[in-house]
Amino acid sequence: MTGPFTGLVTGKVLVAGAGVTGRSVAVALLEMGAEVTVTDGNAERLAELADTGATLVPGLSEPPAGTSLVVTSPGWRPSSPLLASAVAAGIDVIGEVELAWLMSERLPQPPTWLVVTGTNGKTTTVGMLAEILRADGRNAIACGNVGLTVIDAIRAGHDVLAVELSSFQLHWQRSLRAHTAVVLNLAEDHLDWHGSIEEYAKAKGRAYAGAGVVVRNTADEWSGRLAAEHDGVQVGFGLGVPRPGELGLVEDLLVDRAFVADPREQAEELACLADLNVVGSHNVANALAAAALARSFGVSPDAVREGLRAFEPGAHRAVPLGEVDGVSYVNDSKATNPHAAAGSLLSFGSVVWIAGGLLKGATVDPLVEAVAGRLRGVVLLGADADAFAASLARHAPDVPVRRQAPGDHEPMIAAVSAAGAMARPGDVVLLAPAAASMDMFRDYAHRGDAFAEAVARARENSTFDGGAATSDGATGGR
Repeated sequence: MTGPFTGLVTGKVLVAGAGVTGRSVAVALLEMGAEVTVTDGNAERLAELADTGATLVPGLSEPPAGTSLVVTSPGWRPSSPLLASAVAAGIDVIGEVELAWLMSERLPQPPTWLVVTGTNGKTTTVGMLAEILRADGRNAIACGNVGLTVIDAIRAGHDVLAVELSSFQLHWQRSLRAHTAVVLNLAEDHLDWHGSIEEYAKAKGRAYAGAGVVVRNTADEWSGRLAAEHDGVQVGFGLGVPRPGELGLVEDLLVDRAFVADPREQAEELACLADLNVVGSHNVANALAAAALARSFGVSPDAVREGLRAFEPGAHRAVPLGEVDGVSYVNDSKATNPHAAAGSLLSFGSVVWIAGGLLKGATVDPLVEAVAGRLRGVVLLGADADAFAASLARHAPDVPVRRQAPGDHEPMIAAVSAAGAMARPGDVVLLAPAAASMDMFRDYAHRGDAFAEAVARARENSTFDGGAATSDGATGGR
């Protein structure tokens, strides 16, 4: 049986990683006619691919003899023995997204790729974009670093792909030529993986390579710098009044002065802040970015409004959990780096901040300086609590700080209790850790669930009036 992808890749191919991406890649390669071996250090996870028909070999540190191509999952570092040995042997190494692009190009009518990357806001922006596209009647799906792999989205026959790409995925990218791409923002993150902010930015900038429309954040230096290196039509977005060629805010209106007949004389109203079901000015910026990508593809203003109204934020992304004794609680466990935490903290007036975890090489000084005036108190958790404490001592010496003991068997319950004791009516207790979670939790979702459970326990022992947190930034909330 043949199909559009038959013969695209042949010969001996090694797939590095047996997770969701590895399965998707292995199945696609086998259908192409390749001889596929999959390796993973986790033998149990590897065994789950037995039904694919691929050869399964645990823990390889170098490619098998005769291997002509390695397709790696995004979590594998270039410095890993397997990938380093492949490169040293002259074997081509690509990622799932590169393979997906090659598959896409094989189709008689390739899907349109609208690509989103950046340090923070990717998943929210892609979710908004997918809702907008569907509101316009398009056969669209969010994929990549969220939802389906890009390969599976292509095989499912979608016409438009709202593609979220991480720096890990973009590191291996060579051929991608998106219809439109955006780098939402860029700040220190994953420096332990990339080695430097410059290498991290270089990976992110690959999203712009060959893009027909290059969307940049007018308030982000790195986004603008990376966009300027590419030749696509330049479009900006930001929270100010838009100039020609930009999307922005006019009072409470989201306005387009880029995708109109005469940007110097015309502007199109897309939505108003009340149409957004998200909290914080950073999420308004995400909505403008999503609108820019959609408008570049010819989506109507009405569909932008309908899609933004339909979008609901995912779990653990600035989710209000209600009030306990007049204090609001907000779960932003997804704020896994200082840049993300800043967007969340700056959305509220007076905050008791629950922070800490693994910083992954990032510094918190700029964050603490920016938010010091909003802090009622801070509760610290996790492996890098000392770094947070030192920064707070330098830049917010008058703010009370509590640390949870590493041996506490229920650290989040203790943290919420300590935060509640610091807070006053009208304050927000905000979980925005500014760090990764794996030192204490399985992942950010586990951490967020622990916070929600701790808040629920506090509610059981108090009077709960069901209110939600309020923000002093540009927000939505219908």
